[in-house]
Amino acid sequence: MTLATGQLELFTSDNTNVITQIPTTKPKVISLFCGCGGFDYGFHQAGYHIVFANDIDSAVEKTYRKNLGEITIKDIKEIDKNTLPDCDVILAGIPCQPFSSAGNRNSVNDERGGLFQQVIETIKAKNPQIVVFENVRGFLSAKDENGLKMPDRIALEFKKIGYKLYFQLLNASDYEVPQNRYRVFLLGVRNDLSLAYRFPFPIFKKANLVVKEIIEKPLPLDEEKDVWDLSPQALHLAKFIPPGGSWKNVPDEELPDRLKKIRQNIKKYRSPNFYRRFNLDEIMGTITAAATPEHSGILHPLENRRYSVREIARFQSFPDDFKFVGCTTAQKYKMIGNAVPCRLAFHLAKSIKLQYFSDI
Repeated sequence: MTLATGQLELFTSDNTNVITQIPTTKPKVISLFCGCGGFDYGFHQAGYHIVFANDIDSAVEKTYRKNLGEITIKDIKEIDKNTLPDCDVILAGIPCQPFSSAGNRNSVNDERGGLFQQVIETIKAKNPQIVVFENVRGFLSAKDENGLKMPDRIALEFKKIGYKLYFQLLNASDYEVPQNRYRVFLLGVRNDLSLAYRFPFPIFKKANLVVKEIIEKPLPLDEEKDVWDLSPQALHLAKFIPPGGSWKNVPDEELPDRLKKIRQNIKKYRSPNFYRRFNLDEIMGTITAAATPEHSGILHPLENRRYSVREIARFQSFPDDFKFVGCTTAQKYKMIGNAVPCRLAFHLAKSIKLQYFSDI
């Protein structure tokens, strides 16, 4: 269907498509902990204007500049929040490790958890209508230093500064992302905006999200295959793992001693599924920043290698004209794995725009 300028195709909970008008003025966004720009790119696609972006990792600088524009590489603690441009929305992909179920589960007193307070200072200084946080699934059960669950703690902190909190666990594959990736999104709405936020309905069109659809696409004409080599051990084990398989397919005599020990008492180790290799007709699992074959499904189904940079970028729904430049191959895997999937960000941004910015 061809849409007229200023129109947008939406989907309801029963997958019925409707056409609606969208606003033409661009809401202004400040993006904190922006990384290479997955979150920002989705908002850009939805018609927002990124007026300030910040990250501490210099490896993302050239990629962000090439695809999105200006970025300030600086510790957020060293930034005077009052000098930032005015904005309508603040995005904050706070580093997730303090709240991860695989991490040490410290809270806002953790050095990285304390970055939340830097976001609060930014909110106080700029008073945006909307604030959006993204974090890992474990955030829902993580607790602060007083034993209060983190969503409740965030809600209390937001209430102090005049915002209502809404949060929901979303799966990226419900929003046109070829990856089963569960993340918590928290949305703060300024008290003077009376409308309660409604998260976007899932889009039930998953036939084109399977691994086969991603890896069979040719590379962009201006790119060569960029692949981070496997370790000798991972390369050896991969030879025994079929599409859809894992380390459980590897003969005992081929396993390293550590994995033999785990296999001998697999219930004790909660039946881990190391060296997962997704099949062609499956939706990819979570792309991680570490990209380790032992702990993620990073193994290509048909070749004994990791997925290439472009392949994992596609799993994260980055378009092929989004280029990763100015850093090592390993750094590209990390920045892509850390990103919010672009299409998920787009659908979230679109829902916010229609609910709160349709009259600007």
